[in-house]
Amino acid sequence: MNNEYLMKNLRSIEDFPVQGVNFRDVTTLFKNAKCIEIMDDELYELYKDKGITKVVGIESRGFIMGAILARRLGAGLVMCRKPGKLPAETVRQDFMKEYGPDTIEIHKDAIDENDVVLIHDDLLATGGTIKAAWELVKKFNPKKCYMNFIIEIRDEGLFGRENIGDGIEVTSLITV
Repeated sequence: MNNEYLMKNLRSIEDFPVQGVNFRDVTTLFKNAKCIEIMDDELYELYKDKGITKVVGIESRGFIMGAILARRLGAGLVMCRKPGKLPAETVRQDFMKEYGPDTIEIHKDAIDENDVVLIHDDLLATGGTIKAAWELVKKFNPKKCYMNFIIEIRDEGLFGRENIGDGIEVTSLITV
């Protein structure tokens, strides 16, 4: 998709958080009302006819557009969070990130087999977190599942899409 206006407003920060990383800063898109409107419209057009009943937002930047899109689609928002952040009983998924082990959780009653789920996060790089989210959502056995990102990084030898695996349609608004 690579909307020109979004591309112009996406900030890159060299050597953050560590030397050699070119960090794509999605906050510059969130602080601009027109960027939010464009992302909202593009996401809605992608998913308006898919029957989405739940949007799973990945902590924490995935909550922003996830909530906006859930409202527009008439769907619920499910928060996928780090351990200890959700108050009720959870289902969890352990996984390895580039810096070591991690875990994510979703409330045990958040999704059921009648749901059509969209998993949303701000960024796809290595794919570790989103693959874990996909494995977690599959435990609920939803009717169908989709996956979306605002930004997908492919220009630095990062092929997160390939790490996700098969069985899910993946879209990104911006690919760099």
